[in-house]
Amino acid sequence: MLTVKELKNDREILDLIAVTEQNLEALGYTEHSTRHLSIVSNWAGDLMREIGGSEYEINMAELAGFLHDIGNAVNRSMHAQSGGVLAYSLMVQRGMSTRDAAELMLAIGNHDEKHGSPVSRIGAVLILADKADVHKSRVRKSAIITDNNDIHDRVNRAAERSFLSVENTEKTITLNITIDTEISSVMDYFEIYFSRMSFCRRAAAFLGYKFSLKINNVVLL
Repeated sequence: MLTVKELKNDREILDLIAVTEQNLEALGYTEHSTRHLSIVSNWAGDLMREIGGSEYEINMAELAGFLHDIGNAVNRSMHAQSGGVLAYSLMVQRGMSTRDAAELMLAIGNHDEKHGSPVSRIGAVLILADKADVHKSRVRKSAIITDNNDIHDRVNRAAERSFLSVENTEKTITLNITIDTEISSVMDYFEIYFSRMSFCRRAAAFLGYKFSLKINNVVLL
């Protein structure tokens, strides 16, 4: 079974990630490097484990997390769909069964809130893990140096910590965020992330859970 450890040592995949970063930096987007991909991979696997997923599902969630943004090496537009197709081809070339590769394609192809939907357990945990990564380390140095006032950079720069927690008794998945309100307001967060939080709610519901958002220890959703 292919693992994320193998992908992290795969030259072709690392080259695609490097081109992804080149593209998104040129467009002014936040960081989408191996840092983001590794975090999403870890969180997707951890979340699948917390909700009782099998070892197969945990590994697939980790793979989907690490590969989910490679479509940006083609174009930011419709990157989820192109990334899903790329991931399918790459995984089959590396010996994965076509059925498993198709499952990855389905999850990756549906992780973006503009055109996707939670249609599988792997896809649902990927959505939650991806949208949870809000953190100051994602802001590019060039934006900090120039004091860029872009709201996405401002919100990420204000985010001191973010993580997912699971309460199986209450069947709730919570996104916990600590924000420095001297840098960005909570309202700023909602202005740019409301659609993503709605997407997370749908993903949690697919898994049979409620979704909750807690900012600075205050439950907002």
